Amino acid sequence: MKTAKTYLFDKPQNIKRVLHGLYFCCALLVALDFVINRKVYHSWENLWAFYPIYGFVGCVILVFVAKWMRVVLMREEHYYDPPELTEETPSAEGESDVRD
Repeated sequence: MKTAKTYLFDKPQNIKRVLHGLYFCCALLVALDFVINRKVYHSWENLWAFYPIYGFVGCVILVFVAKWMRVVLMREEHYYDPPELTEETPSAEGESDVRD
């Protein structure tokens, strides 16, 4: 009998390991922000954790713009394939009236 194949992220402990690794990388990058001397072009780039805040705000704005675009661009369900008329139309011989 063939057993089900297990993948890397099927085990919760592997997910926790990946998350802990990502948390460590984030903490390391924030700590390096105090150590590394960057060349800045604007004075507000010297703010503590400017780039993480900038990235977070950018992602939030992106989500809100996407929600707005969905409202503007959304079409009804049968926009490209309108439902057939309710009148009875004779079907060709051998064809079924049942749609997939």
